[in-house]
Amino acid sequence: MSTERRAPLDRRRVADTALQLLNEVGLDGLSLRAIARELDVKAPALYWHFKDKQALLDEMATEMYRRMVAEGAPDPDDTWQERLLKANRGLRTALLAYRDGAKVFSGSRFTGIEHAEHMEGMLRLLTSAGFTLARAARALNTAYLYTLGFVTEEQGVILLPGERREGYDLDERARMMADHPLTAQAGPEIFENFDRNFEEGLTLIVTGIEALHGER
Repeated sequence: MSTERRAPLDRRRVADTALQLLNEVGLDGLSLRAIARELDVKAPALYWHFKDKQALLDEMATEMYRRMVAEGAPDPDDTWQERLLKANRGLRTALLAYRDGAKVFSGSRFTGIEHAEHMEGMLRLLTSAGFTLARAARALNTAYLYTLGFVTEEQGVILLPGERREGYDLDERARMMADHPLTAQAGPEIFENFDRNFEEGLTLIVTGIEALHGER
């Protein structure tokens, strides 16, 4: 009989194992049963910690956020524009670290309040710049939703770095759409150069917020 002592089973350990498994099987293949096998426990043991898969996704999203903010504190000298750009670049990087990372994040509810400190700082920076609280909150949410949506679509094409989803061959797409030449030519602008496209879109968001703020 093995005398090796295993780490106690808790929410953090389950979420950590689930995130590791996520890169192998994707969100569709992630189940409490599969996670239990990785942990060498029976599936019912996980229900002491998570009532269903969504509860687990909530904890996974929270753990992803914890890891993201652990990368470093924001620069106190940043303008609100710089802070908004950096925050959403960091979010995209964090989501891309996991297969289906954006899908895990989307619709999940944080299980702690770690995000409150970051949000409070962002809102304080914006309101100090003259934003009303309502406009500040909408600015943050708009940039966040842009990033989440962008990465969701990006990961629909690039599952993981170097792993392109089947069906996104641009030459084949161009041949199929030969009767629609502009649409055919637009393929590389949509399904390649994701870094550049994200930056351009995020800049549009921040510039739009800035322009709207100037009209107050």
